[in-house]
Amino acid sequence: MILDEAALLRLLSDMRLVPDEAILSARATAKRTGATLLPTLISEGCIGEREAAEIAGDLLGVSVVRVSDIAIPDHVLRMIPFVVARAQRVIAITCDERGLAVAMEDPTNIQVCDFLVKKTGMPLRVFLATASDIDIGLSLYTKDIGKTFDEIMAEHVQTAERRVREGGDALDLPIVRIVDTLFLYAYQNKASDIHIEPREKSATVRFRIDGILYDVLSFSSRIHEQVVSRLKVLSRLRTDEHQVPQDGKIRVPIEGSETPIDVRLSVVPTTDGEKIVLRLLAEHVRHFSLGTLGLVSQDLARVTEAYRKPYGMILSTGPTGSGKTTTLYAILRILNKPNVNIMTIEDPVEYDMPGINQIQVNQRANLTFATGLRSILRQDPNIILVGEIRDEETSGIAINLAMTGHLVLSTLHANDAATTVPRLFDLGVEPFLIASTVSVIVAQRLVRKIHEPCRVSEEVSLEFLQKELSEELVRNMFPRAIASKKETVRVYRGKGCPLCHGSGYAGRVGIFEVLSIDEAVRHAIMERATASEIQAIAKKNGMRTMIEDGLEKVRQGVTTVDEVIRVARE
Repeated sequence: MILDEAALLRLLSDMRLVPDEAILSARATAKRTGATLLPTLISEGCIGEREAAEIAGDLLGVSVVRVSDIAIPDHVLRMIPFVVARAQRVIAITCDERGLAVAMEDPTNIQVCDFLVKKTGMPLRVFLATASDIDIGLSLYTKDIGKTFDEIMAEHVQTAERRVREGGDALDLPIVRIVDTLFLYAYQNKASDIHIEPREKSATVRFRIDGILYDVLSFSSRIHEQVVSRLKVLSRLRTDEHQVPQDGKIRVPIEGSETPIDVRLSVVPTTDGEKIVLRLLAEHVRHFSLGTLGLVSQDLARVTEAYRKPYGMILSTGPTGSGKTTTLYAILRILNKPNVNIMTIEDPVEYDMPGINQIQVNQRANLTFATGLRSILRQDPNIILVGEIRDEETSGIAINLAMTGHLVLSTLHANDAATTVPRLFDLGVEPFLIASTVSVIVAQRLVRKIHEPCRVSEEVSLEFLQKELSEELVRNMFPRAIASKKETVRVYRGKGCPLCHGSGYAGRVGIFEVLSIDEAVRHAIMERATASEIQAIAKKNGMRTMIEDGLEKVRQGVTTVDEVIRVARE
């Protein structure tokens, strides 16, 4: 999509959406890489995908449409063949007496518009859609995975019976197609994990979508055994070993995707057979920027101030699966410039990022976080990402690197931002070292977002909120309701629809707690203050807790009270 850059710059200046220095940096990056300015601003986290679409629509005089908000009839969708829709990034959305309405990622593509007019014989109305919305539209072409599996098996039975009638041998089960179908549907549904769990006489396949596991398919024990063998072959594991846990990695080509996805595989023996969990590391379809993760402006400013320093430490904390690595990689994506040497050591390397030197921990080769960090120090790095600080040795080396002119990013397991400080004490780090090196601590969780097309409002009693959370918290977050002596507050939920599979949710967003190490907090650390004392000081200086951030997103209609309560209890 070609936009007038001068007009774009004027619009950005008028809107004051992006700081001038960020625009200058993005222009330099775009010139160096040969990209255009607007996509570069997205990739560097300056604006979100939706904001960029609105800007492009204003410049082109084209309305922006949310495909995710439209219930597209199947006969309308299929007016554009899947092959054309996928290749040209165009989705048919409505068809009426005014003609065919289509959503396009590039509405300036005149050739595609002419082709659609000739093919359909109808007037064409063109709308602009984001890349994510086009992906949602393409996913509508696929049938339910259960129906697809039944069709594969029915086709196999018919072919096998015909072969037997003709005097040949029966065919083996189409395991390759079954496994490929599992990967395809998991990818299209944005699943983070596939669980293949053996039962006494069958096996169940479950997808983890937006942090929740859903049953999607069941098949026989015979198919399960062959699926396990196929996955072991793909990941180069021992197929004759059934009593020992094994880990591997697969690179899977996906129909409709330009690049394959990396899949991490774990096999463990259970009483009913071998259970497999597949983690899909499809980073190329999840280009999160720092501005779209859910950080409010004041927290984003604190993080930005920290990563702009050439030294110091940025820590991201939270339980497994809370998005810590995604947050750090969003920062690295901004810092990834030709004039800096960025090195990471991870276990495992989850996201491949061009221009960054990534090291995989290998216990067998004695390549641990500690030994890897010592080697990295001799590689003249500017920025270092440590996958996780797990022990005293790693914490000591990481702190020393942050003291000696390096910017260090790492994760740590802690319940909240303030608790991170006592955790570092436990790992043997001296208070003065923490106070002088750590710049900011980001604690986070992930909550499911309400599916906007089926969002409705409802009344929730203040008594319920006070019981589930705390009176002080509810009083601070809903002061008007308390002052007017109301018994309820209005919030939102998704009632469930076919587009969200009846869940009422679509996607996830972070709730954050950003603890900036200012002078008051630094003094408290030097005094070995407790986590509660540090949190009290930080809150006095303007820090918003995760629960408060979550309730603010409840008030905005982004997520639900149930989600915040569920995550708060993790």
